Amino acid sequence: MAASAYASPIEKGWYYLHRLICAAVLLFLIAPILAILPLSFNSVPFFTYPMPGLSLRWYEEFFLTDRWQGALHNSIFVAVLVTLLSTALGTLAALGLSRPNFPWRTLVMSLLISPMIVPIVITAEAVYFFYANVGLLNSYTGLILAHTTLATPFVVIAVTATLMGFDHSLTRAAAGLGAPPITVFFKVILPLILPGMISGALFAFISSFDEVVIALFVTSGEQRTLPKVMVSGIREQISPTITAAAAVLVLFSIALLTIVEMLRRRSQRMRGMST
Repeated sequence: MAASAYASPIEKGWYYLHRLICAAVLLFLIAPILAILPLSFNSVPFFTYPMPGLSLRWYEEFFLTDRWQGALHNSIFVAVLVTLLSTALGTLAALGLSRPNFPWRTLVMSLLISPMIVPIVITAEAVYFFYANVGLLNSYTGLILAHTTLATPFVVIAVTATLMGFDHSLTRAAAGLGAPPITVFFKVILPLILPGMISGALFAFISSFDEVVIALFVTSGEQRTLPKVMVSGIREQISPTITAAAAVLVLFSIALLTIVEMLRRRSQRMRGMST
């Protein structure tokens, strides 16, 4: 809310100080990104400021070489399958948790979102030893299942937030009119929770697409994802192509998060809330 014309000088001072602190914190958070993005247009094969010239050679290498494009295709393939699995599982879990008579709701919810709380390195080690026993190491199946474990909590939280304003009397009314459960879901429940499902699916996609720690633990050279190739590139040779890949990932993430925000506002309008 803007500072009121009738506010005292002290109130106005605190208002502008608050704005200044928020701007400083935001600048601190995005400063690394602002520093990296221009380097993706550097004309020389090393990181330096000031840049001697501008070039698109690193974007050409990213989009035209088999190494980077193969990794990009692997990341998209894994992320799409993870999104489908985690959206289905997370939506079903959220619907179950939303029932008034669901027992041990807090405990079950804590277990479902625990992959977001436990440090990723611990999760990766546990997944590695488990996969070593069941034969899922160095396979797309193992990577997809591991990423699904990490992505499902995002869907659970997003759909659960959408269901907070859900009127369960609608489902009882539809069932009382003779509609089978599958019809109730697709005709009554799904249209109301769809914004939350899509938001959760986008977060699930991002979490899988950007994940690197578990990929380093459970995959081989045949299952190279884009973040894994970026980390390998930093270890083996510091190539400015990494900055071009980072710029593409940042822009892609911004686009997805913009869609999530649009869906959030649409969900609020559907529930009759003012934005």
